[in-house]
Amino acid sequence: MSQYLSDIEIAQQCPMEPIDAIAAKLGISEDDLEHYGKYKAKVSFELWDKIKGNADGKLILVTAITPTPAGEGKTTTSVGLAQGLAKLGKKVSLALREPSLGPVFGVKGGAAGGGYSQVVPMEDINIHFTGDIHAITAAHNLLAAMVDNSLQQGNELNIDPRRVVFRRVMDMNDRSLRNIVIGLGGKAQGVPRENGFDITVASEVMAILCLSSGIKDLKERLARIIVAYTYDDKPVTAGDLGAQGAMAMLLKDALKPNLVQTLEGVPAFVHGGPFANIAHGCNSVMATKYGLKLSDYFVTEAGFAADLGAEKFFDIKCRLAGLKPSAVVIVATVRALKMHGGVPKEKLGERNMEALAAGTANLEKHIENVAGFGLPVVVAINAFPTDTTEELQLVEEKCHDLGATVALSEVWAKGGEGGIDLAQRIIEACEKHNSFHFLYDGTLTPKEKMTLIATKIYGADGVAFTDQAEKDLRTVSALGLDNLLICMAKTQSSLSDDPAKKGRPRNFTVTVREVRISAGAGFLVAVTGSIMTMPGLPKKPAALSIDVDEKGRVSGLF
Repeated sequence: MSQYLSDIEIAQQCPMEPIDAIAAKLGISEDDLEHYGKYKAKVSFELWDKIKGNADGKLILVTAITPTPAGEGKTTTSVGLAQGLAKLGKKVSLALREPSLGPVFGVKGGAAGGGYSQVVPMEDINIHFTGDIHAITAAHNLLAAMVDNSLQQGNELNIDPRRVVFRRVMDMNDRSLRNIVIGLGGKAQGVPRENGFDITVASEVMAILCLSSGIKDLKERLARIIVAYTYDDKPVTAGDLGAQGAMAMLLKDALKPNLVQTLEGVPAFVHGGPFANIAHGCNSVMATKYGLKLSDYFVTEAGFAADLGAEKFFDIKCRLAGLKPSAVVIVATVRALKMHGGVPKEKLGERNMEALAAGTANLEKHIENVAGFGLPVVVAINAFPTDTTEELQLVEEKCHDLGATVALSEVWAKGGEGGIDLAQRIIEACEKHNSFHFLYDGTLTPKEKMTLIATKIYGADGVAFTDQAEKDLRTVSALGLDNLLICMAKTQSSLSDDPAKKGRPRNFTVTVREVRISAGAGFLVAVTGSIMTMPGLPKKPAALSIDVDEKGRVSGLF
């Protein structure tokens, strides 16, 4: 039946339970909920005091092979796995990131899953939701406005207008705003200078919200944001401007995790939305900690493939939040592996064992990487009707050769029922030996950390640093910030920094073109290749298909 219905049609036809009933499955009382209608709620800060003594459940990360236009289904698999665990009688919850409006109206789509493995209310989650991303946009742009106001009102902090490094943000793809000039129109309109916009999910404020453990931690992190430099090369922070209190006020509700449900009534936290190609790509620490204390099994995902989201989940989020994963799922499809083996999208339905064998090299690298962190790996093959028995067997044999368990996942078509095999494999994996460790020591130099990530995770021969990157790293060192962690901003389309290199590239060098300081988040952003922090819309954006009728019913979303 699902093959004839779109994701939004499936979501609109499935009945939802009241959010109080969903919360009750985790032992959350109505007193600890802040309702946003019948089916959405935020959980209170006070709930943490009641549950912090609970033992943590098993932390399961879902990641994937390198994305292709053929699709992998990481979010769908995450939802389906949680539903599969619930069908086995486990106390389970799920955590995902909030979708950004940029991809929703652009080309990638939302982040609510698909088929019969979705989180709902799907339209709300993809569009506005509880207003968290708007709050982050407002807090970020308040700080940007206070920087320019300080320049206008006498410049007591001695800010060099040419060295303001804090850009503005909006939650939309708009390439025309990447580089702009502000302050034109005369003295009363501000100090003219170059500026630009990033997408909100690339904002350091977004990263800070997702890594904060509470209001106090949030304010301390916000205060450390470096917004500019003085004429004598001293950093100017949000704390110097006195902005952190007002920013935290705008973010006080956004910091509370959002609770919704899957199509089968499994509790799901959807909170925070940093991209994994230009930020750290994980849902909030608070939602994760709540879920671990309230569940026996807690499923979460990290954006894009294991070289991006998973590495950052391990080396940034787990390190800063004191988390230890129990097992990892790597999602793959036969279609995507054939594409990595050189098959064009229009021919992916054809049997091609040679291309599939070549494409499995990409999966091989991701398995090696995750196993290298000391964690048990389960490969979930997201099934398509065009997959043949021979193709599935080839992938399975390859995984077994690498020491990874394999499960066929049919969660898109069958929901939790199609995820029972995967759920059973994950339960077994969670009981296996676990020697989780980080890739790098935080005391290494930034160059050493970046080189380790590029060589060990991407498979590069080394790293080249542009003159601008070298200059940025000298500034980092002069400020005493060499101990910050590393967040690589890299294309999601390849293990390398060149999106055209598919499969498992070899004999390449990663180029770091600039290094941005995110002192509040606790990491340096190493910008590689041609990656951009403000996407653009495609020739035919998804927005062209989206509509709403007179009764408010949305169509064409997915």
